[in-house]
Amino acid sequence: MFPGYFVQWIVGTYEIFCPNRQANPRWLQYYFHLVGSVFVTFSSAIKDSARARLSFRPQLAVCAFACFVLAAGGPAAAQSSRRWYIERTYANSQAGDFIGGEDLTVRLAAIEALGRFNGSVVVVDTSNGRLLTVVNQKLALASGYMPCSTIKLVAGLAALNEGIVNPGKKVWFEGYWFMTMVEGLAISNNVYFEHLGRQLGFERFKRYANLLGFGEKAGWRIPGEQLGKFPEKEHGGGIARMTTFGDGISVTPLQLAAFTSALANGGTLHYLQAPATPREAEDLKAKVKRQLPGARWLSEVQEGMTQAVKRGTGRKARTAGRPILGKTGTCSQYHRPGRTQLGWFASYNEGEGKRLAIVVLLRGGPMMFGPRAAEIAGNIYKTLSRENYFTSDPASSQVVSLGLEHCCSP
Repeated sequence: MFPGYFVQWIVGTYEIFCPNRQANPRWLQYYFHLVGSVFVTFSSAIKDSARARLSFRPQLAVCAFACFVLAAGGPAAAQSSRRWYIERTYANSQAGDFIGGEDLTVRLAAIEALGRFNGSVVVVDTSNGRLLTVVNQKLALASGYMPCSTIKLVAGLAALNEGIVNPGKKVWFEGYWFMTMVEGLAISNNVYFEHLGRQLGFERFKRYANLLGFGEKAGWRIPGEQLGKFPEKEHGGGIARMTTFGDGISVTPLQLAAFTSALANGGTLHYLQAPATPREAEDLKAKVKRQLPGARWLSEVQEGMTQAVKRGTGRKARTAGRPILGKTGTCSQYHRPGRTQLGWFASYNEGEGKRLAIVVLLRGGPMMFGPRAAEIAGNIYKTLSRENYFTSDPASSQVVSLGLEHCCSP
């Protein structure tokens, strides 16, 4: 009979090199099998040291051979694995953008932070809904992607307003552990928000999501803006998956930015406006869509976002001297013939002066995840802080006029 570690080694090798397997990334699964074989080796050593001495050398030989195969075949397997992703990780994300009424200072900071990554950055003035910049307008105006764990902000606010949970109240789970709303948001705990989803049910969750701006256009007459999708019935994965990962839901960066801006300003959901010229930017007046339901519970959600940046999944967004509140999201969205890895970060700043909402969406391969999006947003806040943007006179903000005649046609 083959020892357990040897079986693990055979299975791992098969998963890498069998052309019909879709393990992804296959070299990483192989690595886990290799670690498993080492674990078996030392577990047997602990159980039976005398027997382990007899079997230790052949097991090390197998592990050494496995490492050699990994070094030789891993990169090729990883390359094969990457072909399963249908979006590129790197792209020129500003190509084709028109920036007639955008704030040049903010745009340059966003472009620098995003770098070569394939993604979009949306920055909103939370006081009036003005779009200060939209990097990669084609992506930001498209029909959207799964919101991943950013949907937990919606589920949390809905559960608070429905009395399912109360501020500071601990929800108990099997195994004698418990968690509050703040802790659940800080570490993006899936079990907690699955529980809230089952308590809410689909109809209530859908109603709140629509009231919070999802399932409708976020902009005011923005050419080319498409509508994110909110399903009319519960997704096949169940309501727990919908309130945890956003299964079956499609959210645009504009929708998430409008919602985040409302969280920042105390509950006023504005229509987002994209001025076409510097004069339009100067004359822009806020257009209010509605007040968020459950605005009295915003402080609990905001504290969860604060802790997410201080000690949770959004730590890479931390900046010295200016509080940042945010929520990450990481997931994979499947499309034939492959999938897209997504990384979201929805955030805003506090402190004196201007208050901005920044949403970052990354798409591509396995390098794209929420904490990386948080790092990009954090770098934007840092750059703007160094330039004293938050405390400068609004009239001094730079805008450029390059014309929007051909921008974003439907």
